Amino acid sequence: MGFGKQVNIIRKKRNMTLQDLSSVSKVSASMLSQIEREEKNPTIQVACQIAEALNTTLSALLEQQEKRDIIVIRKDERPVYIDEKSGFQRHLLSPSFPSRGIEFILNIIPANKESGVFPAHKSGVKEFVFIKQGALRVELGNGTFIEELHEGDSFFFEADTEHRFINLSAEECHYFLVIDSTQFMK
Repeated sequence: MGFGKQVNIIRKKRNMTLQDLSSVSKVSASMLSQIEREEKNPTIQVACQIAEALNTTLSALLEQQEKRDIIVIRKDERPVYIDEKSGFQRHLLSPSFPSRGIEFILNIIPANKESGVFPAHKSGVKEFVFIKQGALRVELGNGTFIEELHEGDSFFFEADTEHRFINLSAEECHYFLVIDSTQFMK
C-alpha cells in the first residue's frame, strides 16, 4: 500500500477531514488530496509534516508490517523514500510497527544537497545520528545550534525542534538515524 493510501486510511481513522489535516500539517488541502490519490509524491519535509500531524511516524505511513518476533528485511525489499527534488534517500532498516516507537534509518544525502527542514517532533522524541560516510552539518531550531559531524562521529538531540541536515561536501553523506518515540507508544 502506498504512502497516500496510508495517509487516507489514518486520517479517516482519526476522523479528520482534509481541511483538519491541512490546518495541523500546514500542507494545502488540494496537495493532501493529490497525495492521497497518489497523483503526487510529497517532499520528505512535507511527508514528515503529514506524519507529525497524524500523530504517527513516516515509517508507519510508508509500510505496514505484520507483527512477528523475527523479521528479516532484505536489501531490495526495504522501504526507500527518495525526494525527487533533492535526491535525499531514506532507507527504513527496521520494521515499521505502528505500536513500537523505534525507527532505524539509513539516510543518504547527495553531494552539496540537504534534507530540508524537518518539523519538530512531539516533546520527548529523541534522535541518534551516526555518520557512516562523509560529513554532515546539523542545524537545530532555525540555526540556533549548528554542528559539523564527520565520519565516525555520533550525535544525540531532543527532536522537539525543527532540524535540518546538510551535506557540504562533494561526496554522498551516509548517516544512520535512530528515532525513539517509545514514550508515545505506551
